[in-house]
Amino acid sequence: MVDAVLVLPLLVLVAAAVIQVAVVVHVRAALVSAAAEGARASALSGASAGAAERRVQSLVAGTIAGATVRDVDTRMSTVDGLPVVEVRIEATLPLLGLLGPAVLEVDGHALREGWS
Repeated sequence: MVDAVLVLPLLVLVAAAVIQVAVVVHVRAALVSAAAEGARASALSGASAGAAERRVQSLVAGTIAGATVRDVDTRMSTVDGLPVVEVRIEATLPLLGLLGPAVLEVDGHALREGWS
């Protein structure tokens, strides 16, 4: 009985840490995918300026990742002379404890269509 009292708190702590890592990895993967899809949507020929944000919001709506999104920023830039759309998502991580970063930023890039 004494052994269980000593071991159980450590076991609960390890289980909570594993759950925390799993949640953070899941949220990050979902946001990276949404940023890439948002960049592709905004890079289409004739796409509006808000296409990236609408695509990101539609992909993460109703998920744990959707509840964490604070800001979606879209920029047009040039990389090696090619026009590129960059989508940056800023999110607040759902933390079980005080471990890890509280803010997560991910980027997605896509080559803009219709360049010449």
